[in-house]
Amino acid sequence: MAKRLLVVDDEAKLLRAVAVTLREEGYDVTTARSGAEALVRLNASIPDLIVSDIRMPGMDGYQLARALRSNPRTALIPIIFLTAKDEREDRIAGFRTGVDAYLTKPFDPEELLAVVSNILKRVERTNAELARLISTAQGDESSSTGYASDEDFTEAEARVARLVADGLSNKEIATGLNLSVRTVEGHISNILSKKGWSNRVEIARHLLGRGESG
Repeated sequence: MAKRLLVVDDEAKLLRAVAVTLREEGYDVTTARSGAEALVRLNASIPDLIVSDIRMPGMDGYQLARALRSNPRTALIPIIFLTAKDEREDRIAGFRTGVDAYLTKPFDPEELLAVVSNILKRVERTNAELARLISTAQGDESSSTGYASDEDFTEAEARVARLVADGLSNKEIATGLNLSVRTVEGHISNILSKKGWSNRVEIARHLLGRGESG
């Protein structure tokens, strides 16, 4: 299945040029002329990657990126800024909003395609490893993970605890278990409260210690 990309830019000619470049490479491309329109597109379908301009009327690229990163449903979508703004401060501001790459106009089609491909391959590798870890964690606790069960935890809390012990972040756990980051945080808070622990390191030590002794 072709990877789905969303391109956001208020300049019609550039929007078409970027879309054509990506479509010729085999990507399924949707376009939006503003940050607000991009959010409407995202309500209908979540893309694998977003290429966005910064300077746009209304919601600019920075605001769009912050909105995406603050929503668990869109927080992990890779974002590339493609813009005429090439000042150091602009690049830093872009990275601070959570973008994955920063390309300047006029864009080089080969560079854009290389960056898009590299990011998508990285995501595929991450997802494959995450799937492997989750599959292991959800298997038999004594033979597959070395983690013993804990009667104080609910089934959902136990799954989250094992992934915490595997070193996954809250966002990675949320993605793997198809939960919101807030739900994962709630499970971790309940675990810490039940055990009287202060941080996630104690969760990992507890599970690993039980696995080693049992």
